[in-house]
Amino acid sequence: MSGEGKVVCVTGASGYIASWLVKFLLLRGYTVHAALRSPDEASKTKHLRELEGAKERLHLFKADLLEEGSFDAAIFGCHAVFHTASPVIFNFHDPQTDVLDPAIKGTLNVLTSCSKAPSVTRVILTSSIAAVVHSERPRSSHVVVDETWFSDPDFCKKKMKWYALSKTLAEEAAWRFAKENNIDLISINPGVVLSPMLQPTLNESVAIIAKLINGTLCFSHIFLASCFDTHIETRKTWNMIGANATFDWVDIKDVAIAHILALEVPSAQGRYCLVDTVAHMSQIVEMLRQLYPSLTLPNKCADDKPLEPTYKISKEKSQGLGIEYTPTKVSLRETLENLKAKGFISL
Repeated sequence: MSGEGKVVCVTGASGYIASWLVKFLLLRGYTVHAALRSPDEASKTKHLRELEGAKERLHLFKADLLEEGSFDAAIFGCHAVFHTASPVIFNFHDPQTDVLDPAIKGTLNVLTSCSKAPSVTRVILTSSIAAVVHSERPRSSHVVVDETWFSDPDFCKKKMKWYALSKTLAEEAAWRFAKENNIDLISINPGVVLSPMLQPTLNESVAIIAKLINGTLCFSHIFLASCFDTHIETRKTWNMIGANATFDWVDIKDVAIAHILALEVPSAQGRYCLVDTVAHMSQIVEMLRQLYPSLTLPNKCADDKPLEPTYKISKEKSQGLGIEYTPTKVSLRETLENLKAKGFISL
């Protein structure tokens, strides 16, 4: 096991991506320091404590993104740190307080703790494709987006894309801090993540599919403006109508493995975009129809405008890291089966 004898920290360890990361780290022999806001809440940590190897090599630590120094104990003595903790919420009252501050200040608090721990050799930041694609640069079927693209904060503010802004500014702050403090930093930038959930609660990305199946997916103006690049505003539900939107999709297991490879591959550096496919929601609906012909799904978009264009995300760098992508259709099937097993949908 490649991680045997090594200690790593995972922030926000009970989250969707982080839970799979903890699972794979334990399976590879690592000892994991899980930094959590509420480690004593059994309902939020049960799925972690039941993982193979958790009894022997999983240790829970209390830490808060907005509390300076609260990550010191969890990071002390660690070989590497995976910073996954950041708000992924699209319905909120105050974007500064609810989204931007936890993302940006939280990242800097974690990196400050890393700078005080001489044992830390590398930090892997969970960023997002949202920190890559949101700018005035045109996207079309002929465009290939790669790691050299950066989202424009002014564009994000103008379009009220608060989640994209939070990930963009947090990543920018991380790169500045890492350069100033000689930290070996790597950024993982996944798209919309699918496939089974380990945690008991429904997370935002998988909720897109659950609500689509249940006929209750309603993209409010605040959701669309804060997350995805689309121009519709509708309060109609998806059992009647579908959204004209294009998303970037990737499997949760591929994302977790990419984080670990970013640590274990000595030559890994910079940013890594992680997207299997860029697909319009109409294409996702068609995949679901093929998988489950009996489902009642939308037949048209919410407007009569041309379909939002698809584009390409380069896989060259991530595949060079060792990633073999799970087809989105497979991810969708696993997502639906998991949602059914957890009681979120009926098939």
